[in-house]
Amino acid sequence: MRILLVEDNRDLANWLAKLLRAGNFAVDCVHDGVDADHVLSVNDYALVILDLSLPKLGGLELLRRLRQRGSAVPVIILTANDSLDGRVIGLDAGADDFLAKPFEFAELEARIRVQLRRSNNRAVAVIRCGDLEFDSKTRLFRLGGSDFALPPREHAVLEHLLLKAGETVSKTQIRESVFDFEADADPSAIEIYVHRLRRKLEGSQVSIRTLRGLGYMLDSHEDR
Repeated sequence: MRILLVEDNRDLANWLAKLLRAGNFAVDCVHDGVDADHVLSVNDYALVILDLSLPKLGGLELLRRLRQRGSAVPVIILTANDSLDGRVIGLDAGADDFLAKPFEFAELEARIRVQLRRSNNRAVAVIRCGDLEFDSKTRLFRLGGSDFALPPREHAVLEHLLLKAGETVSKTQIRESVFDFEADADPSAIEIYVHRLRRKLEGSQVSIRTLRGLGYMLDSHEDR
């Protein structure tokens, strides 16, 4: 999943991005409100982590513009001001959650998981398709009852397909979910990751189908 981190403190931004990437998220970092407004207008994200004190364009105005464009992407605000009035203003502007600085990364992770479950209409933490399971708390897969470890990019592709199990997902959608700004976004890379995943899923109850000209679909053999 691809996250946008909007934070002008570069040391904090680098620290958060490193930890999020270790958790198999693709992370784009921007450091001012104008750049953030631009990338939000041209890219789709699973979630936004937004500092309020930004140069060029404040976080609240950025959030208002985002909601005025009709975006429902979950937004977690990072703020040094955790007053009641501040939370009310942020919620009225369209925020989904708040986290006061300083904070523990484990708490931010938990809040991210909650927002992602809500945005994907998932009431439970474990997502299943056939004998494939994904625990959104640990962000780990199990296949046939055993741990199913994957390299980061393959992990991200399979997670995206599993969240959309039974639906057609285009290469563009997968690429935008898996690659951040700094990654090599060659479209042929998606084909390579899907090919590798197919081999690793052989013998299981799930497979990745190619729908020519449309994209891919993950489904269970039992559902056919």
